[in-house]
Amino acid sequence: MAVETPTRAAVEARLDRLVRDNRFTIAVFFPAVGAVMLLASAEALFPAPINFNPYLVLFGTFVMRLPLIAGVAPLVDRRAAVALLALTAYSYGIEYVGVTTGWPYGFFEYGVELGPMLLDTVPLGLPIFFFPLVLNSYLLCLLLLGDRASRWAIRLPAVIATVLLVDLVLDPGAVALGFWAYDGGGAYYGVPWSNYLGWVLSATVAVALFDIAFDWTELVARVQSCAFMLDDLVSFVILWGLINAYFGNWVPVALAGLFFAGLVKIERFDFRVLRTVPGRSGRW
Repeated sequence: MAVETPTRAAVEARLDRLVRDNRFTIAVFFPAVGAVMLLASAEALFPAPINFNPYLVLFGTFVMRLPLIAGVAPLVDRRAAVALLALTAYSYGIEYVGVTTGWPYGFFEYGVELGPMLLDTVPLGLPIFFFPLVLNSYLLCLLLLGDRASRWAIRLPAVIATVLLVDLVLDPGAVALGFWAYDGGGAYYGVPWSNYLGWVLSATVAVALFDIAFDWTELVARVQSCAFMLDDLVSFVILWGLINAYFGNWVPVALAGLFFAGLVKIERFDFRVLRTVPGRSGRW
């Protein structure tokens, strides 16, 4: 008896349904529990196998990325695949150079394994951590800018500035957790300003490659029709907002609140996800 191979469209439809039916679990439960587990690990409250377990970190991150993966998947053609491979190569390369030479982010080293390490230096799962930071910023700007997003001279600096804001939230929390540390610390919650100059470079490269990979009008159409596509940014606000609040990093908390306001403005911090709470039924 022949086994029918599911088509790409069928797989994408199943992934859409999986994410849509589990939005609360993915966008709220996972980041909230993740924040608690990371903070408990930072306080050494877990036994060694669980404390900052790299595979739990990688798995939790991947689950929170599912809305973005499902949202983008239908738009990935051969050109997009080549551009994304190029961005993957860049992300590994610039991270390796950064760890070994200190350029362009400043000298830093990992204090926690974030999954298997490539050449014992760079997390193998780096694209899962890096790509969404830029792509979420890209999508948010497309929606906030409206018709102005059609102008590359406006789109590029807007996305770069948004990526920098994302990292102004992320890096202080990651340093406080001990994910990585910069030699000599830094003026901004232990992060040197050179890190953000490096992010200008990496964000520029990533945005240029995303521009090559995707037609921005198709991205806009997809994100407008796909209610959950920015749920990964919702997860980001919850996860890193809670972590920074715990450590008293109030500027990053305020910036996370700014992202919350942006998501509310474009109606993407969707409280209707409560309908997908496991075990709940009825209308809200």
